[in-house]
Amino acid sequence: MLPASHRLRRSDDFRRAVRSGRRAARRAVVLHVLVQTGQDGAAEPARVGFVVNKAVGNAVLRNRVHRRLRAVMASRLPELPPGSLTVVRALPSSATASYDELAADVDSALSRVLRP
Repeated sequence: MLPASHRLRRSDDFRRAVRSGRRAARRAVVLHVLVQTGQDGAAEPARVGFVVNKAVGNAVLRNRVHRRLRAVMASRLPELPPGSLTVVRALPSSATASYDELAADVDSALSRVLRP
């Protein structure tokens, strides 16, 4: 489970991460990560948000994908820089992907985005 302090909730934060952050696309997901520098970002924990739209499938499939992505990102929280904003957008192929495939896509995208 993703702790409440690590959840991205405000639409402004989603918008900033998607528009200003670095992006990496994989088969099942697209990751947007905005690393905030300065005093405002270092004191806050890394926060993660998810976008799973209707193109993924019906409500049952969307909820399953959302739960799996949430579990993957909960275990990757220590890897994220403090104060960073991360948006994980599920692509339609994520509906048929297994948990291991989603985890591999997220790991690959994270290593690409967080590379200096």
